Amino acid sequence: MAKSFYDVLGVSKDASADEIKSAYRKLARQYHPDLHPGDEEAANKFKEVSEAYETLSDPQKREAYDNPSPFGGGGGFEGFSGFGGGFGGGGGSIFDSIFDMFGGGGGRSSSSSRRESVGEDITLDLKLTFEEAAFGVQKEVTFTRDEPCTTCNGTGAKDGTKFKTCGTCGGTGRVKYTQETPFGRIVSERVCSTCRGKGKIIEENCPDCNGKGINRRTVKLKVNIPAGVETGQVMTVRGEGEKVANGRAGNLQLVIEVTNHPIFKRVGADLYVDLPVTFIQATLGEKVAIPTLKGTELQFSLSEGIASGTVLKLKGHGITTKRGTGDMYVTVLVDLPKKLSKDQKAKLKELADLFKSDQYDKIKEFNKKNKQ
Repeated sequence: MAKSFYDVLGVSKDASADEIKSAYRKLARQYHPDLHPGDEEAANKFKEVSEAYETLSDPQKREAYDNPSPFGGGGGFEGFSGFGGGFGGGGGSIFDSIFDMFGGGGGRSSSSSRRESVGEDITLDLKLTFEEAAFGVQKEVTFTRDEPCTTCNGTGAKDGTKFKTCGTCGGTGRVKYTQETPFGRIVSERVCSTCRGKGKIIEENCPDCNGKGINRRTVKLKVNIPAGVETGQVMTVRGEGEKVANGRAGNLQLVIEVTNHPIFKRVGADLYVDLPVTFIQATLGEKVAIPTLKGTELQFSLSEGIASGTVLKLKGHGITTKRGTGDMYVTVLVDLPKKLSKDQKAKLKELADLFKSDQYDKIKEFNKKNKQ
């Protein structure tokens, strides 16, 4: 026995629209052809999942799927057992008819018939360099999506004309049914199961889409990434998701991932960098070159005797975002030489003898505390 659409998506027959959508998204990502190139089994599974979702996500199609005939699967009143067992019409169809009789169902029917078809969103991961994220960039993304067949204009019929008016509903897409109930004769209206609410029946399938009205196509799209984006942010490109015939396209969701920079780190709009300097530069307070993200250098004079670990704030040299420009925080790290020659060591000792103990602030402070 073939699986029902509910079984394909792994949901119950009374699943909500949100539950159906969530199940579809999970399975679509699992079996998407882009993730399994050349895998026919995955492609068939993706097609099966998409077909199930196409029907169950549309209220009219779902109703027609659940109720393929005026009397559902129960065959008249064979399933009747008080009010708890239903009337065999499948999922409370008699009660729907009662609502229709008193005006309660008419509004729901008209609302469903007017409901716009909407394509699914497509989610892609977009990797950016540190600089691209900081300054903004135009990127080209390549992906596949459903698009209405251009040969038949999304109708599924050859040349867009090879279809006829549905003889069951007369082109309205709705069919009235009469049922005898304990409350009397009730006339109800449902989606036509022959044309599934379209009002038309294809006489000859379009050769390009095989009657589906939709083709899978590879798309190359250029998108402008604004300056200041960060890892984890989601950029929405409206109308560039899955497209549907006679409906609104879904959106393209770009999940941003920014690669690390070899020397800079970022917190919000602020930049952080560790700057190694020689002990001579730190002792004498010499001018040093501080790199910037733009590839230039800032000339900055250190204060004489600056301690290792001192943080310098360079205002306005961070990342520019919509909320303003951040700052750059430079941590000075005094780098001591290693593998000294005998001559170098001797000269350093000679130099050390020239200094007085009270010229070392930290040592002076430590000795003072030690004597207390």
